[in-house]
Amino acid sequence: MPKVTDEYRDARRDQILSAARRCFLRDGFHATSMQDLFAEAGLSSGAVYSYFASKDDVIAAIAEENMREVVAMIHDVASSQPDRAVGMILADIFKMVDAKDAREGLAGLAVLTWSEALRNPALANRFADLFAQMRADLAEVVRNHQGAGSLPPQVPAESLAAVLISVVPGYILQLATLRSAAVEGVPAAAEALLP
Repeated sequence: MPKVTDEYRDARRDQILSAARRCFLRDGFHATSMQDLFAEAGLSSGAVYSYFASKDDVIAAIAEENMREVVAMIHDVASSQPDRAVGMILADIFKMVDAKDAREGLAGLAVLTWSEALRNPALANRFADLFAQMRADLAEVVRNHQGAGSLPPQVPAESLAAVLISVVPGYILQLATLRSAAVEGVPAAAEALLP
């Protein structure tokens, strides 16, 4: 039997996750069965189960992928561009969210996964870890700006970072429920508000 390449495995995994995104956006998490995922992906149950043991694993993978780019971007800025304007960082996050929403329906899936985290402790814990990482990285950026005098030094950096992170879910919620017209101009406004 020929060896399956990593590229093939990655493509098959992406195929399953793309099918799951379509099902979840169309029917929600609880109304979507694993059989729905098999049919949407055009794969057998064995093929899907070789990648994901359960629907909860598929949901967790989608949630993690949705946050991974934002977490990586914030970490990169904190480590290599700590002087970058906070408004520019937020604007870049908003633009990334827009692009992922256009490609993969990120906003709707984010709202679904947030609600799922209320009943799924493992997913909630994963979100907590990712948010803690983002908060720590943003706190480093904030401390740098506090040292330069562009952000108030009397407010703890972690608190200011938490405020900045709080803006992103509000943007995503508006994008999911009101669509792109509601958030048009927000990236530029973030840059203007926090130059």
